[in-house]
Amino acid sequence: MTFFTVVLPVFSIFLIGFIGEKKIGFDTRTISTMTLYLMSPVLVFRTFYTIEFNLDYLYLTVYTFALCFVLILIVYIVAFVQKYSRAETCGMILASSFMNNGNYGTPVALLLFGTAGFDFAIILMVIQQLVMCTVGVYYAAKGGEEGDGIKFAIRSVRRMPTVYGAITGVLFQICHIPIGDALTKTVDLVADATIPTVMIILGMQLAKISLRSIQKSKVTLSILIKLCVSPCISYIFTLFLPIDEMMKQIIIIMAAMPTAANTTMYAVQFNTDPDFVSSATLISTLLSLVTLPLIFAIVL
Repeated sequence: MTFFTVVLPVFSIFLIGFIGEKKIGFDTRTISTMTLYLMSPVLVFRTFYTIEFNLDYLYLTVYTFALCFVLILIVYIVAFVQKYSRAETCGMILASSFMNNGNYGTPVALLLFGTAGFDFAIILMVIQQLVMCTVGVYYAAKGGEEGDGIKFAIRSVRRMPTVYGAITGVLFQICHIPIGDALTKTVDLVADATIPTVMIILGMQLAKISLRSIQKSKVTLSILIKLCVSPCISYIFTLFLPIDEMMKQIIIIMAAMPTAANTTMYAVQFNTDPDFVSSATLISTLLSLVTLPLIFAIVL
């Protein structure tokens, strides 16, 4: 039942973007940039302006970084055993350690848990984006020719518009600054359009991924870590996190999401094993049709 009520609607929207890209062709990078810089900050602002904060969100931040670094440690162990090169190791980290909880996980949370789960998922998405544009960019750059991503990562954080949207929303809430009915309607219109847009963009991105040279053993290991090991580790973390049951369910489901689409862009930009990373992104997304309903059945 969860397949038809949650996963199928999400993939149907992905399919719209996939078919549109195959049949018509779009400048996906421009559309993605528009969503990132113009729409996502508005959605994040609304969430942080209206949500009631507590210690749960501090725990969530610590958990997100901890999960990422545990997965990276596992990848390093696998890379040592398999004798991967630096580029292969960094590519494996990109494919295995970063979840797609933005244009995939967030709509799933909305369909499963309603508005309460959606607001929580948006905050998780912002934290995950912070992890991606620091740790993710660092390893993408480390696996490239220059091998140093620290300065670029810091610049990326400063340029991340969703971070400023979050800061503005928090400040407006703390200072009790009203935005008025007219501006509220504007914010709601843009915010409500953001999630469907990013879902269509993911479909477009998947349509551009090539599977001509699949590295079967590496892809298999990556998918096992991302779709199986990651939610198991997340479950262990929830045993110690003092948060409510719904939040525990959401973070486990988010940990079971496929490889983040942004990892493909990072891998291409820095030439960090891009064929492998793109293959892992596409295959993990397709396999999530099977794995996510199983996770739902176990967690819910």
